[in-house]
Amino acid sequence: MSKWEEKQVRPVLPLYLAALAWPLASLVFPPYTLVNLALAAVCSAAVYAAARHFCPMRVVRTLVPYATGSEDVDALLGGIDQNLEALHKLNDAIPDQQLSRALDRMEKAGRGIAAVVENEPDKARQIDRFARYYLPEVVKLMGAYVELEKNGVRGENAARIVAELRANAETTAAAFENQLDALYSAEALELSTDIEVLDSILKSQNLTK
Repeated sequence: MSKWEEKQVRPVLPLYLAALAWPLASLVFPPYTLVNLALAAVCSAAVYAAARHFCPMRVVRTLVPYATGSEDVDALLGGIDQNLEALHKLNDAIPDQQLSRALDRMEKAGRGIAAVVENEPDKARQIDRFARYYLPEVVKLMGAYVELEKNGVRGENAARIVAELRANAETTAAAFENQLDALYSAEALELSTDIEVLDSILKSQNLTK
């Protein structure tokens, strides 16, 4: 779940004013002696302190897309989001309906995968290859296909590439859906066990007749 993160940012103006005060103070106290050098330093420090007083810390609020408690998992999910957004935009530019339907399936499964891992960060290890290789590779391939369409490339080679992309897209969409299903394997096993236990209890109490 996203959240707003607040950070205090120190203004840089006091530093600039202090740096400017040093040469100005040196005009009044030429730094040829240790005393004058110390006086120039005191003037610069005084300007810095005064500027700090009138320029308080600023609070900057930024929206963090994911806040799972693990920076690595948040970064992984952020990367998935970026690739899914790129895939969505590419899909809008793809005229081939078969390919487009396959990309819709990929995006839906991908967002489901991200939602599961967001709620259960421990499952991030199960989707590492999906996030770092499979999904980016699909974006790369579909980007190349969109370029072919944009440039009006036709002929046997283009037709072969389209045919291969169609077949690959169907296979990849199924793989993404299987990846999502695999994340629920433990829950499915637990539910199955609970159902069997409930069924046994009902039968033992003669409540199934």
